[in-house]
Amino acid sequence: MCKYADEDFNRKHDQPSRIVEALAPAERKEAWRRLGIFPGGIHGEMLFSTSSCLTNVDGYYQSLALKAMRLGIAMAYQSQIINEYCQDILFGIPRPHKMRVDLGVLDPDYVNALPNGHEPFLGFAMVQLARTEEWQSKARASGAKGLRIIANIETGQEMIQRWEMDDALWGFTGNWISQEAVLASGCVDLFACDMNCSMPVDPAYAEKYKFKLLPVSDLVVFDGVADRINYMPEKAAKQAAELLDMAIANYKERRKTVEAVAGLPVTEAVVGFSTESILEALGGSLKPLLGAIKEGAIRGVAGLISCTTLRDHGNDAHSVAVAKELIKRDILVLSMGCGNAAMQVAGLCSPGAADLAGPGLKGLCRSLGIPPVLSYGTCTDTGRLADLLAAISKELGGVPVADLPVAAVAPEYMEQKATIDAVFALAFGLYTYVNPVPTVTGGPDLVRLLTQDLPGVTGGLLSVEKDAVKAVDGIAAAIEERRKRLGI
Repeated sequence: MCKYADEDFNRKHDQPSRIVEALAPAERKEAWRRLGIFPGGIHGEMLFSTSSCLTNVDGYYQSLALKAMRLGIAMAYQSQIINEYCQDILFGIPRPHKMRVDLGVLDPDYVNALPNGHEPFLGFAMVQLARTEEWQSKARASGAKGLRIIANIETGQEMIQRWEMDDALWGFTGNWISQEAVLASGCVDLFACDMNCSMPVDPAYAEKYKFKLLPVSDLVVFDGVADRINYMPEKAAKQAAELLDMAIANYKERRKTVEAVAGLPVTEAVVGFSTESILEALGGSLKPLLGAIKEGAIRGVAGLISCTTLRDHGNDAHSVAVAKELIKRDILVLSMGCGNAAMQVAGLCSPGAADLAGPGLKGLCRSLGIPPVLSYGTCTDTGRLADLLAAISKELGGVPVADLPVAAVAPEYMEQKATIDAVFALAFGLYTYVNPVPTVTGGPDLVRLLTQDLPGVTGGLLSVEKDAVKAVDGIAAAIEERRKRLGI
């Protein structure tokens, strides 16, 4: 499979992607070919798109928008879906289970090693070692009660979606903005930073709170931090052992010099939903879910794919407000990304949150024993969501994705990756809500294309709104319009 994927990545820009051909819904492929946005290999697409953005090359907003959507399609199928498939093969398909979440998973009396970022490979390797008596004994010999791997941000989401909590994989802290609180707790011995979401200020925290800060990717560089272990797949076990040795060696110094904060809040969330596990929960068929939608118990589904930003609101406040308003209106939420951490910590991924849902969704949740917000993974699970919608479209006899009662929701987008996710959602034909307001308002023609004219192009539509209730008014209206198209 990896050879097949690698060959597809390197297909020329004008050679259609076999991965997209194999996985995308038929009606979407037809629309993308008609628009000239059916992609080739992703490396060629990246070159084509970035070259178009150079000075005095492509100056036409419609052309640039279509090229962005073409790149978004390549990204979703060749990067996101393939990435998740490979991790499913290596570490298991996500299935529902309970997980401790929030800052209270940190206990200063344990050696706490925190993998942080977006690539879980060394995190999984550390858990495998920490589950052995040999490594627990090493931690106890240093004076600690034991050794714990504490999952963080998107690396952590990948880990907790697939593997159940135990004495080694103890729990999950939260989103990237909670990072400073995590580091200032005085409970951290090792902060291993892969690819993304480790902040430039982290070295100052490492100096003050006496933990080992170590990049584990050649992409990550800190001012003043010279030590590093660049992840190599064939050496993962050896590198994980080196990291745990550093964490254990750090414990005595931390406990001797740092006043830790203990007793922080902790709760439990149900995590690990995936297309496969949703089908299992429904008895192996989408018919019960589709039946609930047709009968109106569920009005529709919102894929909440969000980052976390302080630009308009407090930490996760807007994401939580939007999610609560959605479930109150009987709209089932699938949560991904840092926004998923928001849902978990806020208690919306717990079965008890069904009490906050409308009567139809509440009844479904109680009958199936599920929360109204299903923890569906990381920001790369946008592709997995597209896979689920393709299955729903097929089950309904090839209904166009743009006619499904589904919306993409990004209440606190921030990253460049979130931008391309939203662009893909528009190409996929989804009503797409984003906040904060994107920095495109100086281009009125582009704004009109995205917020008014796009339904006649791909079927998608961009919605921008700062107020949570008004935002969900728009989402709910779009879902009801699509229900009318389907005659339900």
